[in-house]
Amino acid sequence: MTLDRRQFLSAGLAAAASAATASGQRALAAKPDGAAGKVGATARQRNVLLIVSDDHGYDMSCVGSKVRTPVLDALAREGVLFTDAYASVSSCSSSRSTLYTGLYSHTNGMYGLAHDVHNFSLLDDVKTLPWMLKQDGYATALVGKLHVKPEPLLAYDAWLLPEQPGNRDVAAVGHAAGRWMREQGEKPFFLTVAYSDPHRAGDKSNFGNTGDWPEVKRERYKPADVSIPPHLPDLPGVREDLVEYYEAVSRMDAGIGLLLRELKESGHENDTLVIYLSDNGRPFPGAKDNLYYEGIHLPLIVRAPRIKKGGGPHDAIRLNRAMVSWIDITPTILAWTGVAPPADYRYLPLPGRSILPILEQDSPSGWDEVFATHSFHEIDQYYPTRSLRTRKFSYFVNLQPALEVPIASDVALSPSWKAITSTPGTKLGKRTLDAFRHRPAEELYDLEADPDEVVNLAADPQHATVLADLRKQLDTWRTATRDPWQKGVTDPFGPAHR
Repeated sequence: MTLDRRQFLSAGLAAAASAATASGQRALAAKPDGAAGKVGATARQRNVLLIVSDDHGYDMSCVGSKVRTPVLDALAREGVLFTDAYASVSSCSSSRSTLYTGLYSHTNGMYGLAHDVHNFSLLDDVKTLPWMLKQDGYATALVGKLHVKPEPLLAYDAWLLPEQPGNRDVAAVGHAAGRWMREQGEKPFFLTVAYSDPHRAGDKSNFGNTGDWPEVKRERYKPADVSIPPHLPDLPGVREDLVEYYEAVSRMDAGIGLLLRELKESGHENDTLVIYLSDNGRPFPGAKDNLYYEGIHLPLIVRAPRIKKGGGPHDAIRLNRAMVSWIDITPTILAWTGVAPPADYRYLPLPGRSILPILEQDSPSGWDEVFATHSFHEIDQYYPTRSLRTRKFSYFVNLQPALEVPIASDVALSPSWKAITSTPGTKLGKRTLDAFRHRPAEELYDLEADPDEVVNLAADPQHATVLADLRKQLDTWRTATRDPWQKGVTDPFGPAHR
């Protein structure tokens, strides 16, 4: 059984829906090529390689960007590129927590960053994807960046090459992953490879571009080579910053090429589901740490064994226009592996759904909305927002509108932000700096007429009906997903008092 988002909201957290979800996932295990459609590996082995980049926006040459990404382009030709894929939060730890739990960050407790003094972590009773797969006999490993706490809840068998500040050795990441895959033999595995690129590095280049890295060709760009995203102004400082970002993206792309070669040489290319995505938007003002389009609209490429490649001339890429969310990643992997959460898990049913049944469709019906949430980034950067995005409208509720919208520290220190704030009259695309920093309690945008999300229609009487409908949907979703910022969800005496 697959619950769509509206059915989930209607069902709430009923035990009956919980049991149905679990039984549906077990059915996938019994029929590995049936319930998930024609896509599938053999019943003998159904491995998973989840590739997570850090701050990579929707920037690939196959979608018209001027950055060179031949490996991701080839992966898209071999699988499916989702054109409308969205993170459920535009902040690193919170987004990764959703990937690893199938829960929104306001549900799982990962309200902000995990490291250093920020110290946010998952709630004690949350079950993670690697933990669930491990209970079913899967070997599990993480190579690279974790950035979710507490580590014991993630339960990876191995954590190889933990993130080191400034280290962008993508070849070492690929080889470590390859060695581990070969060591597993015939045991099914779940491998997460999490790159540090293209996150800002804090060095002179801002992106780890101060020298050559082993085994990868250094791709260099000039300021005239870059495309200016719609949320940024065309300033010399911005172009120079994008040049460094592009180089980091290309380096990561080359590293993924090494990783995929290791997968092939391990003998598991044809029984492994490969998923590539990013945690949040590019590390520039108006994207990362924001729920606007450029902050959460991200790459998602899925390559599954026996999937039909895109047809047409020049080996065209198969495009899927479903609106999917990172909340759907855990259900997808559970469906692929045939593993179900514990039947008595209190967070069932999971709010997402598997995308396996729609992989070979271009415009599947019933995939027309995504929800998003943001609470903290760093400990002193608090601006809680909840959002609903449809094909036609985007709607935002800013729960503390009196606050000034904070800027992530790495973005605030960037050449782009310095250029923007030192140039009088500069806007973030079409949005003034004042409008970016100070937002009303509600925002409503007509995405067909206003894709840049700058003309707020929340107070427009002609859109009162639309506003009321979206407001009701968002309110229902917040209650169903146990949003602690929602009145009546928490109890001052704890859950045992209910």
